[in-house]
Amino acid sequence: MNALDIKVNAAFPGYTVRKDLVSRVRGNAAVPSYVLEFLLGQNCATDDPEQIEEGIERVRDILAKHYVQRAEAGLIRSRIRETSYQRVIDKVSVALNEKRDCYEATFENLGITHVLVDSSTVKSNERLLVSGVWCIADLSYVPNEARDESPFVLSSLKPIQMAWFDFDEYVEARNQLTMDEWLDVIIRSIGLNPDELGRRDKLFQLTRMVTYCERNYNFIELGPKGTGKSHVFSEFSPHGILISGGEVTPAKLFVNNSNGNIGLVGYWDCVAFDEFAGKNKRPKPDVVDIMKNYMANKSFSRGIETLSAEASMAFVGNTSHDVGYMIRSTDLFEDLPDMYHDPAFIDRLHAYVPGWEMSIIRGDMFCTDFGLIVDYLAEALRHLRTLDYAGGYDRWFRLSSTLSTRDKDGVNKTFSGLLKILFPGRNQTKDEARELLEFAMEMRERVKDQLYRIDETFERVEFSYRDLETGVVRGVQTLEEVEWPGEYHSLDLVPWEPAEAPAPAPAAATPKAADPAPLVSTAEPAVEEPSLKEGLVSYRENQRGVSYDSLFGPYFEGAKSVEIIDPYVRTFHQCRNVMELMQVLIRRLGFIQTSLRVHLVTAPDMYGTEKQEDYLRQIADAVKPMNIDFTWKLDDTGIHARHLRIDDRWDILLDRGLDIWQKFDSGNAFSLESQLPEMRRVKQFEVTYMKVGA
Repeated sequence: MNALDIKVNAAFPGYTVRKDLVSRVRGNAAVPSYVLEFLLGQNCATDDPEQIEEGIERVRDILAKHYVQRAEAGLIRSRIRETSYQRVIDKVSVALNEKRDCYEATFENLGITHVLVDSSTVKSNERLLVSGVWCIADLSYVPNEARDESPFVLSSLKPIQMAWFDFDEYVEARNQLTMDEWLDVIIRSIGLNPDELGRRDKLFQLTRMVTYCERNYNFIELGPKGTGKSHVFSEFSPHGILISGGEVTPAKLFVNNSNGNIGLVGYWDCVAFDEFAGKNKRPKPDVVDIMKNYMANKSFSRGIETLSAEASMAFVGNTSHDVGYMIRSTDLFEDLPDMYHDPAFIDRLHAYVPGWEMSIIRGDMFCTDFGLIVDYLAEALRHLRTLDYAGGYDRWFRLSSTLSTRDKDGVNKTFSGLLKILFPGRNQTKDEARELLEFAMEMRERVKDQLYRIDETFERVEFSYRDLETGVVRGVQTLEEVEWPGEYHSLDLVPWEPAEAPAPAPAAATPKAADPAPLVSTAEPAVEEPSLKEGLVSYRENQRGVSYDSLFGPYFEGAKSVEIIDPYVRTFHQCRNVMELMQVLIRRLGFIQTSLRVHLVTAPDMYGTEKQEDYLRQIADAVKPMNIDFTWKLDDTGIHARHLRIDDRWDILLDRGLDIWQKFDSGNAFSLESQLPEMRRVKQFEVTYMKVGA
């Protein structure tokens, strides 16, 4: 167990589980993670290895005996008939039979219908009437001659979810951890390893969860395949439902006019639409119209009466082009069906999460440490739905007056949801509130900036806020605006066209003797290097287009000596960074450089310096033929500053040292990120350029 494992188990005794246990007990059981963790929480909520193993065997035994596999449904039905009793784990839905004036259950995997259910069970679990709910049920068999009545009798039914939650206890336990620790615990709880995610990635994951703790929150995420967009909506909470295919009828979603039954929005905290994008989709116009009214006013009507509901809406789908293409040639909503590629619909979205910034899910990204049982966290978020945290920044900051009501509503809802998740006790500091506010503003700004592209009647607004203590006004930009400053706000979009095949080269002419030399050179003009300047340059997390050459290359010209001071050159990837810096030096100074000295000062690896020194020796051997003398010193006096000193001319301060890249697949020879540093995503960092003696 690591330090955070110990701390979270001490703060939340009985509500934690080791996350790799889910995959160990799942087997062939096609059940959501919250069902498995419900069982693990009852049997493995401990840090004792022996008790964990015993609990795993109990859960496996429960699933083997009671979980209904579709292929074995006939055997289990027969077993119930022969023994007159069986406990099953299955997905159960209930419908009212008006002719018989009774409620009847359908067991999805078991394949039985018309099972009588008493009214009290339905009243305490109304979601059974709308869509299937995973339950533990006791069934018996009583033969009868009625054609429309099932011989199966339901003795008891219990939805698989927590029956009790203490919010004050939850807040008190949360306050035992720092913000960073709590953020990592939440990421662990949804099954991911926080060490593999950047800060922005973690906040994107939390934004998905805002749909569970904010009423009527409208969220969209579009991006490439494989980033886990639907995971939170299918596996995380028993209070949400994921609609596959992205299409649903007005009766199912809102209200059935024939019987007056309210639809999904009346029973679930979050209704998510998977595979929402796709130009070939043809959603029903009446669904879109009712949805737009519901997203704006929290109410809907199908001609009989006006009803209201509190379900949040989440829309997730895949993009067909990269973000650069969308910025240059179309807009970030280009993949939505035409009925939804509508300013009236888009303006009702509170947040747009850029799925292209999310990491593709890899095997090493899943958590194997302790986290909260997801059902416990889901109950905490459900309790928080009734509270309003939107004023959590009012004492420090004021939003720009140019923002529209919908802009402010979007910012406030995202901020409120993130604050509920991270600071349920409302004990955030000013800097912590600032981080969440700027992030929430960016999520809404992405929506508003694209609206201006789609419909020029929308006015540009300034996404900024004022610090009430200092009076300083700070603007907020999306990362796309930082990376494509020239194209981001341009309406002169360049449509994509397939490249034409090159024309065949003309036949070579017989050269004439003594042709005069051209008066003007036809060689490519030399690219001028930018002038070397002093000052601070900041880079956003997940930003691309950065390399050691763009950061330091011009400053290396003519160098005779380079000193690297970085206490964190210990592991393989950190030493690889030094090697990449050496490659930049070689390219900049030429392959026949004389008397270049490069000296590294770093701290010794606390786990032993044998591998560390071996890596550094390999670097020295590799660059020696290029006439580069690479040396190093392991300094254990506690160095902290990280910078590059180039001769006696420049001192470049690096707040993160050379370790600026987020994790990428460096071992894949066919990965662009491994070959082109500009394609990698960076961590947030700053570089300060200072002239020595200036």
